[in-house]
Amino acid sequence: MDGMTATTARRVLLAAPRGYCAGVDRAVIAVEKALEQYGAPIYVRKEIVHNKYVVQTLERKGAIFVEETEEVPEGSIVMFSAHGVAPVVHEEAAQRKLATIDATCPLVTKVHKEAVRFADEDYDILLIGHEGHEEVVGTAGEAPERITLVDGPGDVPNVAVRDESKVVWLSQTTLSVDETMETVDALKERFPQLISPPSDDICYATQNRQVAVKQIAAESDLVIVVGSKNSSNSVRLVEVAIGAGAKTGHLVDYADEIDEAWLEGVTTVGLTSGASVPEILVDGVIEWLAERGYVDVEVVQPMKESITFSLPKDLRRDLRAEAAAASEG
Repeated sequence: MDGMTATTARRVLLAAPRGYCAGVDRAVIAVEKALEQYGAPIYVRKEIVHNKYVVQTLERKGAIFVEETEEVPEGSIVMFSAHGVAPVVHEEAAQRKLATIDATCPLVTKVHKEAVRFADEDYDILLIGHEGHEEVVGTAGEAPERITLVDGPGDVPNVAVRDESKVVWLSQTTLSVDETMETVDALKERFPQLISPPSDDICYATQNRQVAVKQIAAESDLVIVVGSKNSSNSVRLVEVAIGAGAKTGHLVDYADEIDEAWLEGVTTVGLTSGASVPEILVDGVIEWLAERGYVDVEVVQPMKESITFSLPKDLRRDLRAEAAAASEG
């Protein structure tokens, strides 16, 4: 094979890890198991995870997605999404006599607990995150009088605190690691005594997917990220890829959203997916690219993931009770 052919061979660099994280896997399985255990409908407040395909698949199985708790008929079962909810939402559910299943990701719960603890210790909490994102709304709701949202480095000059010696930062779990640290650095310049959370709030899966996409970005003429537009971690992956040297990057839900014009002059396509994306959607993109000559797929895997989370405890209890009754029968 001559050098010319070797360099112009079309290929796909497939990032790993990609796709489902432990929190998303747990939340999706929780909806499926709840439907099996209690029967349809199961009401879910907000999208269980930010992925169009997943939501539509669960709707077909009998899940009903609502925006607010008040839309759920009294006495029904409601599940809270992986992004978490504010305490007031639990109160609303109790008032409506709803049975609740809390599918909040344990890593989001950790940030909620940090917010409560620092508020109890009378700290001002600077929450780095995107305004209006469900996770931010839920975390801020733990201590609204103590929490100030900081939406990127540009927000830092506007931040006011009561006591500069009692300030802590927390963050949304799905942000870009680099952008978050840029915001933290700017906050530390303003508030030299700012303290950090006991462990970084950005979740392991968000970090790992960003590390993996950085590895493929510099060699890629085009990076395709499979994910939905309201998925914060998926949107960040496109930004991280371009920041790390990819010539262009695009976010798509499905293979048929790819524009053939993007492939003009492209020999290497980088491919990854957000933490709420099932692998079937990535497979669809691989097939679409193969039909256009990108048949050589190379997996780039800087690290492996082995984290899993158990199902929400009330659901786990009922599944166990049914299994025990079945074995006795």
